[in-house]
Amino acid sequence: MAYVWDQLRGAIPLITHGNPYIMNLLWVSIRVALISTSAALVIGLPIGLALGLGRFRGRRALQILANASLALPPVVVGIGLLLLLLPQGAFGSLQIEFSLQAVYVAQAILALPYIVALTPAAIQGLPPGLLAQARALGAGRIQLSLLALREAKIGLLAAVIAAVGATLSEVGAVVLVGGNFQGHDETLASALMEQFNYTGHDPVATAIAIVLLALILVLAAVLTLIQQRTDGIQLRFRTG
Repeated sequence: MAYVWDQLRGAIPLITHGNPYIMNLLWVSIRVALISTSAALVIGLPIGLALGLGRFRGRRALQILANASLALPPVVVGIGLLLLLLPQGAFGSLQIEFSLQAVYVAQAILALPYIVALTPAAIQGLPPGLLAQARALGAGRIQLSLLALREAKIGLLAAVIAAVGATLSEVGAVVLVGGNFQGHDETLASALMEQFNYTGHDPVATAIAIVLLALILVLAAVLTLIQQRTDGIQLRFRTG
């Protein structure tokens, strides 16, 4: 217990005094979480809506693949993406390997399965007949999608919370594609791993761990408050 207290006694002043190294890690982590999750939403939400609302051949097989992608190993994503981004790779002309841009891409790929897999699950969990009734009342494709998003918002925001958590806590892909360069593309999670690997248990590592946990708690709390709001989008359907 004395050891834990000593670690906290050394870590707390680093946080309260705004240690530049830790503050930079915090800022990079927030940027990675927001940009990567936003990219995953832009790409994944239409796919999830199509899987949840669509009626086409092969939809069940695609849902199986989407669910399986939730177990996608981050290290495999990192290695695969790095091979594509190296100069001899398919996207080598972008020249973003070992950069923060590559970290954005990697974390967006890892966040994407949560949106693609959990969006149709949330939509399919709606009361039976709700969407069928909306179709019968003349709801178009966009109106139907907005209705589904409104009614399934608790499940959808749970997917967003999971995606944000993945972008904040994942390490393997960040280190592989970003290089984990201090002051550039190092995140709180990757820096924490580096600190424990090379410096052992010191106050800086403890401070990073505290800030990372606090950041996850704050973002989860904000998203949960949004999730629990009861108001929604009011829709009108054309009849006749």
